[in-house]
Amino acid sequence: MTGPVKMSDVPAKIATCPAPARQILTQIRNWVHSLAVGMDGVGPLDESLKWGEPAWRPKSGAGTTIRADWKAKTPDQVMIFFDCKTDLIDRTRSLLSSELTCEGNRAIILPLDRPLPEDAIKTALGWALRYHLDRKAS
Repeated sequence: MTGPVKMSDVPAKIATCPAPARQILTQIRNWVHSLAVGMDGVGPLDESLKWGEPAWRPKSGAGTTIRADWKAKTPDQVMIFFDCKTDLIDRTRSLLSSELTCEGNRAIILPLDRPLPEDAIKTALGWALRYHLDRKAS
């Protein structure tokens, strides 16, 4: 017998953000969920707050955790975070640098005043969702 369905705290956290950031975070959340469903080997996600930030990780272990958040100290942007021990930001920087700005070895910066580069963001999110599967295959 299965227990009750655990409700995620992510929608409530996103609701606390200013409208422009809330819109981007909701879009990122929707993309992560739709990508996970459509990608071989990924499957359902664990959705939770990690360090107070919305986070998603494939229950299958196929990928690494994706986090995204808006912060009052940087009010003009939303950031997508990847595990700094992966090569995801290096890959993003080398292959998607014309469309996405990266910070250090763990974050993609999305300015609130520009349209989202949907294809580039989905590519980076897809890499994260299949990170462990793809490393085993290569």
